[in-house]
Amino acid sequence: MSNIIDLKNVSTAGLESSPVAEALAGLRANEARYFRSKYQHEFTVVPASESQETLEYVNRILKEERHLEFAAKPLETSRFQVENIQFAYIFYENGLGVNVMYTVDDPKKRAVGFKLSEGMEVPAELEGKFKFARQKSKLAGTIRGSFFVIKKNYNDEVGTHE
Repeated sequence: MSNIIDLKNVSTAGLESSPVAEALAGLRANEARYFRSKYQHEFTVVPASESQETLEYVNRILKEERHLEFAAKPLETSRFQVENIQFAYIFYENGLGVNVMYTVDDPKKRAVGFKLSEGMEVPAELEGKFKFARQKSKLAGTIRGSFFVIKKNYNDEVGTHE
């Protein structure tokens, strides 16, 4: 069952088990606001337990590109396409948000982003491998983020759910 993220009343629904649930909810709402403002797209999430395909897609890219596997429990995902860009998100219990931005027709514009909710430590899997820039958000407080460019082609796995 999908849930549209409310930008006015930030809710921790679906994220209650996170030790940084409020900050993670703010991070999720911050992402939703970006898509609403830029693309007029309603950002929806589904429980990770109902989105195995999205989890496998993101995990494959993480593993093949950077040999990354996260120990944290995934709580929610989102997967959709706006214009010529496909997006996939995973929000983890520890406060980490991972997104894949995959431009369908331009291999130079494909990346994986990491965003750390305010109050969480850098996950061991990312420590020392990425530098994190800080960004202020009204909804999420201070977000730390980093990214890497995707080198391989994952066009065979593109899809969306809503």
